[in-house]
Amino acid sequence: MDKSGIFAGITVGSVSTFIIFSILFIIPAGSDETIIEMQNQINENEVQVQTQIDENEVQVQTQIDKINNLILEKPKTLSLIEIFEKSEPGVVRVNTQTNNGTGGVGSGFVFDKKGHIITNAHVIDDATKIIITFLDGRSYNAEIIGMDKYTDIGVIKVNADLKLLHPLSLGDSSNLEVGEPITAIGNPFGLSGSMTSGIISQMGRLLPSDSGYSIPDVIQTDAAINPGNSGGPLLNMRGEIVGINTAIQSTTGEFTGVGFAIPSQTVAKIVPTLINEGEYKHPWIGISGADIDPDMASVLGLKDAIGFLIITIVEDSPAEEAGLIGSNGTKKVDGREYSIGGDIIIGVDGIEVRKIADILVHLQRAKTIGDEMDLEILRDGRTTNVTVILQERPN
Repeated sequence: MDKSGIFAGITVGSVSTFIIFSILFIIPAGSDETIIEMQNQINENEVQVQTQIDENEVQVQTQIDKINNLILEKPKTLSLIEIFEKSEPGVVRVNTQTNNGTGGVGSGFVFDKKGHIITNAHVIDDATKIIITFLDGRSYNAEIIGMDKYTDIGVIKVNADLKLLHPLSLGDSSNLEVGEPITAIGNPFGLSGSMTSGIISQMGRLLPSDSGYSIPDVIQTDAAINPGNSGGPLLNMRGEIVGINTAIQSTTGEFTGVGFAIPSQTVAKIVPTLINEGEYKHPWIGISGADIDPDMASVLGLKDAIGFLIITIVEDSPAEEAGLIGSNGTKKVDGREYSIGGDIIIGVDGIEVRKIADILVHLQRAKTIGDEMDLEILRDGRTTNVTVILQERPN
């Protein structure tokens, strides 16, 4: 490293030192003490300068090391061909049979070397026989280890040859951005090992389900997902699983540009419990209500159309125990009846609540049974806080 180029001020200091040395030669004899004192000062200055040089060199090298580490740590983006070649061995076909003689086909992916395979709960629900088929065509019977209908996640297990078990890596769905390219692999209409691609269309969707509770925090994608894709992986461009393909929005039952996937963040939270316990117990507040829209905001005298109005409090629920208040009346405006008088949730644990989805996503991502949840509410025109202790969601 050219120190004179980087530390220009030090070069000037060296010139000053040279001048001081020149002056020393013309100081009259008899000034020995002065000369010694000046020499000591010069030595101290030289030590300080060298120390500064060393410190600056360390700082520069530290910055260089940080830049090099960032370059080395940056994940490699793969081509679609590379993603398929990397992932296909870990994707399986799931065939099911039921007691009434019906059958179905779905997808799944290898979770670990113990033979655990992840799919959708609705793919294996009511199945009396499950057959898993790997890339090379070999098939095995599988058993159900656990299911969670509230997130549509199912875990099955096969006693397969270890050479066939190629676990796929879970990515972090919380890092996804709208517009980010993704790809899906599965068995649409039974066509094994099919790949489609698209983008992340939106995050944090609510997906209605037969369980009576909506599935929160769902990924929306325009990658083609059709019957048979259910349970297969949604992958980012590093070949990491960021979701489980689970549903489509369609009037015909076939792909129309809107597909949904359970995020990997949910998978990482729930699957280990399903493997160990066979079920996952969800936290619950015990309220129902409505998102505040502009008309409702006007009726309730609110400045902004944000928040969630509590209409009903479930008996013996965490909400009732915490003292939350539901709607106590209605008001009819322009032929429409509006609920009034209930608490309006505008924040949860310091996070702004614009609609019920914000509450449910936070519950799914960050909370478990027994946790406290701090709700910021509007009650009678004033803001207050209520702490709810979460309990197990009833069936």
